[in-house]
Amino acid sequence: MFLVGLTGGIASGKSSVIQVFQQLGCAVIDVDVIARHVVQPGYPAHRRIVEAFGTEVLLENGDIDRKVLGDLIFNQPDRRHLLNSITHPEICKEMMKETFKFFLRGYRYVILDIPLLFETKKLLKYMKHTVVVYCDRDTQLARLMQRNNLNRDDAEARIKAQLPLKDKARMARHVLDNSGEWSVTKRQVVLLHAELERSLEYLPLRLGVLTGLAGIASLLYLLTHYLLSSP
Repeated sequence: MFLVGLTGGIASGKSSVIQVFQQLGCAVIDVDVIARHVVQPGYPAHRRIVEAFGTEVLLENGDIDRKVLGDLIFNQPDRRHLLNSITHPEICKEMMKETFKFFLRGYRYVILDIPLLFETKKLLKYMKHTVVVYCDRDTQLARLMQRNNLNRDDAEARIKAQLPLKDKARMARHVLDNSGEWSVTKRQVVLLHAELERSLEYLPLRLGVLTGLAGIASLLYLLTHYLLSSP
C-alpha cells in the first residue's frame, strides 16, 4: 500500500474532490480531524498543551480553545514550533494507526487530506503521490466571495494568507484542475483513481509483510511440532 497526499486551497474544491474519491470506495484520512482528536481531554497532547500554554487555553468543558491558542501562537514562531512539537508526533501516531487499518483491509492506497502538505513539508517524505486540487485565481476569488459572502478585499486577504495554488501545482505530481465545469473535474478524479488503482507500487510493502508473516507462521509451526514430538 502507498500513501497519496492531497491538498488544495481555500475555495479550490478540495472537499468536493474528496467526496468523489470516497464515493469511488477510496480510503481517506482527514489529518485535520486527527489533529482535533489528539488534543481532546485525556490525551497526552492535551495535557502537554495545558502545561506549556496554561489553563487560559481551555474552554469551560476542558476542551482546547482553538481560537485562544491560535492567537497565542500568531506571529510567534517559537510558540508555534512548541505547539507543533507537541501535536505532530501524536498526529503521526494516529495517522499510522488509521493507515494500518486500511492496509489490513486490503486497500492499495490511502489518501491523506493534508491542508498544509507543502507548507510544513512534515509528511511529504511519506507520500508516494501528491495531488493538488487547483483552480485559477479569478475563479478562486469569485467562489470564495460567493461562498462566504465576503467583499473582494476580505476574500483576497484570505487567499493571500495561503501558499498560492499555482506554487502548489508546480510541486505536485498530479494536478486536478477545478477551474471549469464540475463534470470535467469529476472525470479527472475518476481517471486519477483508475491510474492509482492500476499502479503496482503497493506490491513491495505488501509482499514484504506477507513474507514476514509467512516466516513467523513457519517458525510457530516448527516450534509447535517440536514441542508436541518431545517426550
